[in-house]
Amino acid sequence: MKCPGQDMQYWKPGAIFEAKCPECGTEVEFFKDDTTRKCPKCGHRFLNPHLDFGCAAYCQYAKQCIGNLPPELIAQKEDLLKDRVAIEMKRYFGRDFKRIGHATRVARHAEKIGREEKGNLAVILSAAYLHDIGIKEAERKHNSTAARYQEEEGPPIAREILGRLGAGEELIEEVCDIIAHHHHPGPEETVNFRCLYDADLIVNLEESQKDRPVGTQHLEKVIRKSLLTESGKTFARDDLLRSAHPQKEFGHQWVSNPEMRYFLQDQEDQGITRRRTLVRRTSDPAD
Repeated sequence: MKCPGQDMQYWKPGAIFEAKCPECGTEVEFFKDDTTRKCPKCGHRFLNPHLDFGCAAYCQYAKQCIGNLPPELIAQKEDLLKDRVAIEMKRYFGRDFKRIGHATRVARHAEKIGREEKGNLAVILSAAYLHDIGIKEAERKHNSTAARYQEEEGPPIAREILGRLGAGEELIEEVCDIIAHHHHPGPEETVNFRCLYDADLIVNLEESQKDRPVGTQHLEKVIRKSLLTESGKTFARDDLLRSAHPQKEFGHQWVSNPEMRYFLQDQEDQGITRRRTLVRRTSDPAD
């Protein structure tokens, strides 16, 4: 059976159209499933500007369907892959919302860091969504969530997921390599590994701060010594140090003085107006 996207009986008006050659401006006829066409006047070959590439991001028969893909579309395919990986991660963890939330936050940080560090976002985000994918098998086989068991059990599961989604072998190999030691960086790591490692560490620090908060000096030491990218360090300071000692608004000024331990307290004035008073903290204010 033909793919509905190629079977002309399913085509709608506009499936055959003309596009201007970007070199000479000549109108060139395209069918909707053409990846490229050659200009009959100047010979320049250019991409189909209306090509819908969504299904090829995960279909294992994409290459047979639309032929050898130009580099621009290979990049687009890898970019779209990350969204499918996110869906598969959520399906795998089911109702384990804690682990889904963790992976999603790691991916959010990894994307920011990856853009700044000029990494391959397809690799970085696929690894981010799947970095802890081995945790369920670690619990089942070893009754433990220890990092070494996650790193041992994760790559085969990630490989199966990425293979099913039609990812390229080179991408699969790199993602699985990252997952296999994502808690244990070596002396020389790729930029993609460093982006994922920093994102995971930032999220782990955020989660730890909620349960067992520590002071800014300790956080700064961890950020300076443990994070592997300058972008990761910058984002970590913005997120973690600010939340460790949040600034409080006083009038039109900002007050942040952990040594004097000031806090701002709203007080009612005869039950009608409210004023904001700066109070020296000698003990924690009552709830």
